[in-house]
Amino acid sequence: MKDEYDYIIVGAGSSGCVLANKLSENRANRVLLVESGPADTSMFIHMPRGLGVILNPGSKLIWEYQVKTGGNGPTERWYRGRTLGGSSSVNGMIYMRGAPLDYDGWAANGCTGWDWKSVGAAFMKLEDHDQGAGEWRGAGGPLKITTHPRGDPIFEAFLTAGEQMGVPRVRDVNAVDAVEEGGLGYQPTTRYRGKRFSSARAFLESAKGRPNLDIATETDVLRIELNGRRATGVRLRDKAGERSVRAAQETIVSAGAFQTPKLLQLSGIGPAALLGSFGIPVVIDAPEVGRNLREHRHVDLRLKVKSNSQNKDLGGWRAPLSLLRWIFGKKGPMSHAAHEIGGFAKSERGLDHADLQFGFMSLSAASTGKEGAVALEPHPGVTFVTYFTRPESQGEIRITSADPDAPADIDMKHLTAEIDRKKFVAAFRWNRQLASQAALKDWVIEESYPGPSVQTDDDILAQAMELGGTCFHSAGTARMGGDAAAVVDPQLRVRGVEGLRVADTSIMPTLVSGNTNGPAMMIGLRAAEFILADRPAAASAAA
Repeated sequence: MKDEYDYIIVGAGSSGCVLANKLSENRANRVLLVESGPADTSMFIHMPRGLGVILNPGSKLIWEYQVKTGGNGPTERWYRGRTLGGSSSVNGMIYMRGAPLDYDGWAANGCTGWDWKSVGAAFMKLEDHDQGAGEWRGAGGPLKITTHPRGDPIFEAFLTAGEQMGVPRVRDVNAVDAVEEGGLGYQPTTRYRGKRFSSARAFLESAKGRPNLDIATETDVLRIELNGRRATGVRLRDKAGERSVRAAQETIVSAGAFQTPKLLQLSGIGPAALLGSFGIPVVIDAPEVGRNLREHRHVDLRLKVKSNSQNKDLGGWRAPLSLLRWIFGKKGPMSHAAHEIGGFAKSERGLDHADLQFGFMSLSAASTGKEGAVALEPHPGVTFVTYFTRPESQGEIRITSADPDAPADIDMKHLTAEIDRKKFVAAFRWNRQLASQAALKDWVIEESYPGPSVQTDDDILAQAMELGGTCFHSAGTARMGGDAAAVVDPQLRVRGVEGLRVADTSIMPTLVSGNTNGPAMMIGLRAAEFILADRPAAASAAA
């Protein structure tokens, strides 16, 4: 590691890997990518269903958080990726992009350059979709998108059940009409030939050999260093101790919706009263840093079925056989993403836009009673996972000390908005309605969870925190906007500070209608485009 670089990127996650690739294309740009966790060498990262191992408590590959769900609700264990690829190396590999109205809404509220036409073009540059190029679908890009194989009869039955509810079967669930009007189909995923295709695989593997790109793993960024109101670099800590590294041009924070606001606050950029209470000198009084925390909350339904569940293949004596099948052929249940069927639906007739996202998992698991631990159910089972796509409840993250190692206080405040409570109930009832369709009568034996004791709206809301969970789509804590209160401007520059940008899901003004991994990569690409546009010489081809 050198003492100075042109660009320092904090966080080698979904956004940071894209930035490292694009900024280092010109060999004249000296780039440092800093990652707190280790390299992504674990077999269980690359095995799609290796999640059961890498997400266990105490794993070195994840950040673990204790999150207040809101009100009198329980505290939950949440996690994020802490390895090359970030959460794209530990997530469910579901590839969704959000809806055009999400991004057009951002643009209408002052986020110039974030309309669907601009954002959609960025997605297409990233994608190498197995369905080939389309009007809003990319082919030939660095990110492999693989649709789950068709044909399993239980999948076909559930798609037919959706049609019986009025939700059409579609070839591409990311197609604009499917996102807007609703549609169910086989799930596009970030997998390729049976292996996870993380942001690290897509963007770092081709860049690692560049002499102008250094990648520092197992290295913590303690704070952003500033000279007045200019970011000059970062204070790092690795196995050798602490040191400062300078950034001649810019520092870009891509540490995620939890770590990014924490780092900004520790560096003197945040609510003045909070920083002052811990003796942190206030560089920029930015009350919005850490606020506007958004998250999807899913509601689940588990069904006992007659056959075609993966429970038997992932548990007991068959589990080693499934493991060997993946090791030697990259096939079988270990090659599946989190769910195999997905899409969008309307929670009620007459809506002008789909407002629910649905996922079908060919397995079922229940809590073991230990925090964060689950086990496969002993009978064949499947799971519905459904959530309201545009929640309005807003939480907050705040540091609890000037010590970088002290955990932050995270209060999600789930279901505090009335529309979120209404749509949570609607999502629960939509699941039950789908399960009752005639196409499933020869498959479904009974509802194994939550069962007949949950019937009324009050029942559903009273047990809301137990009926589902977080989707791990946290966003919004360093909000982008055209207004003076926004943390970053539409070019992702931190307001009031020179040489500092944020590029990850924390910049989202509102949560997109879907999973956030794809949008995080898009944000990394847009950030690189803004940076290179500001310095034309840095964008010139020198490779």
